[in-house]
Amino acid sequence: MIKVLAPGLFTTVQDTGRFGYRNKGVPVSGAMDSFSAVLANRLLNNDDGAALLEITMTGPELEFTAPTHIVITGARIRPAINQTLIPNNRVIRIHPSDVLSFGKPERGIRAYMAIKGGFGTPVVLKSRSLYFPVTAYDHLKKGQELGHEAFEGTVDELIEIKVNNDFLFGSSIPVYPGPEYDMLNAEEKEMLGRGFSVSTLNNRMAYQLEEQLPPNDYGIITSGTLPGTVQLTPSGRLIVLMKDCQTTGGYPRILQLSEQGICALAQKKYGDRIVFTMC
Repeated sequence: MIKVLAPGLFTTVQDTGRFGYRNKGVPVSGAMDSFSAVLANRLLNNDDGAALLEITMTGPELEFTAPTHIVITGARIRPAINQTLIPNNRVIRIHPSDVLSFGKPERGIRAYMAIKGGFGTPVVLKSRSLYFPVTAYDHLKKGQELGHEAFEGTVDELIEIKVNNDFLFGSSIPVYPGPEYDMLNAEEKEMLGRGFSVSTLNNRMAYQLEEQLPPNDYGIITSGTLPGTVQLTPSGRLIVLMKDCQTTGGYPRILQLSEQGICALAQKKYGDRIVFTMC
């Protein structure tokens, strides 16, 4: 069992996502940075889809009551066990009464904490990913307890690896042309390559960008959307849908982020610059 002493800014349980229910309007959800989430589970010999914690900006404070092993991946947010800093991408042995805490973000904004065997939180529509109102709550609360299986053995895994995850923290966001890309004129297509800044309006549902294209009268019949779909509003605003996004929309879908692009954007905060790079 893990006791949540402090929940952090927005700490949530995620897995690879909730599939098969988009026709009922249920978002996919799942880890925003799937690269880092899968890496954390693989370092522990967990299934890729084992439930883990997604930690955003300000990390939680967690007290362990049973022995286990953990791994932290993704953003560097100065994780520490009993106030002693621990590295990312390394299997860490945990003893009862150990306390995990975090400091200020140094690189990126989303870290992932996997635990041996994964978290045993409730399964709702074939997934443990938190998304209110599909689940009873959407992020951890102070005083909450998280279940997991105690593990006193050893992890038959590399103790430490050197991970090339620089793509997560660079400005390049790989994209493909969206279904309505050719609605754009030559000038608008050229503007897409100039770079954009992340606005204050960014979360698990969508990222809005500061710079805009010219106002337009483009329109489409409401159509399907996916995580990574870039929508163009009549005002010229660009909205990049993320893992908790709606399943349909009426704005032109001018670009589609690759999975790598979604992971990289998930590590960006307000003011960070991005450049769409056509695949």
